[in-house]
Amino acid sequence: MRLLMLGGTEFVGRAITEGALARGWDVTVFHRGRHEPPKGVRSLHGDRTGEDGLKALADGKWDAVVDTWSGAPSAVRDTARLLDGRVARYAYISSRSVYEYPTPIGQGEEADVVDGSPDDGDVDYAEAKRGGELAAQGVFGDKSLLVRAGLILGPYENIGRLPWWLIRIAEGGRVLAPGPRDAGLQYIDVRDLAVWTLDAIEQGLSGPYNLISSPGHTTMREFLEACKQTTGSDADLVWTDPERILEAGIEPWTDLPVWLPPGEIYDTMQHTNVDKALATGLECRPVQETVADTWEWLQAIGGRAPQRPDRPAVGLPADKEAEVLEG
Repeated sequence: MRLLMLGGTEFVGRAITEGALARGWDVTVFHRGRHEPPKGVRSLHGDRTGEDGLKALADGKWDAVVDTWSGAPSAVRDTARLLDGRVARYAYISSRSVYEYPTPIGQGEEADVVDGSPDDGDVDYAEAKRGGELAAQGVFGDKSLLVRAGLILGPYENIGRLPWWLIRIAEGGRVLAPGPRDAGLQYIDVRDLAVWTLDAIEQGLSGPYNLISSPGHTTMREFLEACKQTTGSDADLVWTDPERILEAGIEPWTDLPVWLPPGEIYDTMQHTNVDKALATGLECRPVQETVADTWEWLQAIGGRAPQRPDRPAVGLPADKEAEVLEG
């Protein structure tokens, strides 16, 4: 298979690129040149937001393209139009954020989605991803695959969610652990996302797929205990009621990454129907493996996680944590 990877040097793009190389695919990576791509790829440079930014893609043919773009949908539109007739299939890594909020528990890919346009410029994340979907479908039709990923964790993470927990717990001491401790967590290991996406390309799948683990794949307790065990920490996990955390002004998901209190947002994020993806072969590794491999990667790069410049840093300030623990 000849794969064109748009991106391919960070997190999701890198995992897909490495997965394709492991299968013996011929991989071309189109990127801005800010980071080195994996060895063994053909590297093309360009900036999709700049004038003549797609010039390097003017020639060439591929069996499939994978696009992780999360900015202006018009960039997906322009790329898809340029590649029309030279690429057999277009896989767009989208997001569950395209669904209208709140999404009813148990609904799958048929749930209502937000408005979006392939011609949009700078719009919010949900509209950008929906516009990207429409851009891919508008050119490639039933040759397009929409991968609606949920929370993504694993090695190469450049958002900082799992790395923050690992680093914080490795420091030891009393750690604010948000309850309920047995609340289920849904997420997708980036490598499992890569495996499924490449399999889907080989199978010729098309249309939207929710890509995340089954509800309750792990729990908050198992997640944090895995961080403690992996780091060898003597941390004392102080389980704290959601009400007390919220009263202290601590923001779910950002101050305490991956955590959401019970309620409408939790139900929307943690009760995703993934029957369609499971029926096509989605397999998700245990949380202990995701945590251990992410810690190993963190140690290999010096213990400091990379941070995407277009995303805010996550994590709870030490003084705010201490205030709640001492209160």
